[in-house]
Amino acid sequence: MPSFDVVSEVDRQEVRNAVDQAQREIATRFDFKNTDSSIEHNDLVLTLRTVSEDRLTALRLVVEEKLVKRGVSLRGLDYGKIEEATQNTVRQVVTIQVGISSEKAREINKLIKEKGAKGVSSQTQGDSVRVTGKKRDDLQGVIATLKGAEIGIPLQFENFRD
Repeated sequence: MPSFDVVSEVDRQEVRNAVDQAQREIATRFDFKNTDSSIEHNDLVLTLRTVSEDRLTALRLVVEEKLVKRGVSLRGLDYGKIEEATQNTVRQVVTIQVGISSEKAREINKLIKEKGAKGVSSQTQGDSVRVTGKKRDDLQGVIATLKGAEIGIPLQFENFRD
């Protein structure tokens, strides 16, 4: 039976490259001079630090711009609240979400049951969803439906097999 997996992954190397590019831009831009702005990158957690909230907004825009250019979806970004830090600075923690939570998997399964073709079924397997069907065309219809749906996380489709 034809099948495929729905996953939510991020290319960690692309994230690292985007953060490096953003740091280089911040070091050279005039509006960031003497603001002590920085981006700490720790696997899938970014910590943005700067002197004020408006500079933090500009810093966030630079990071988002570089992530988009590198092909990383902004849907997977989870922004923490803006906190006061030492020496009159502010910081914000940005977490990049990977994997499909059980709540989102239920939402995907429900959507497939409602809008999928008759012979299509889905089941949750860890942090991915396996979709099987009798016809390849039905599965391609499910992919189109999921791409058009507003689920709130970036989705990729892997292991399409006949």
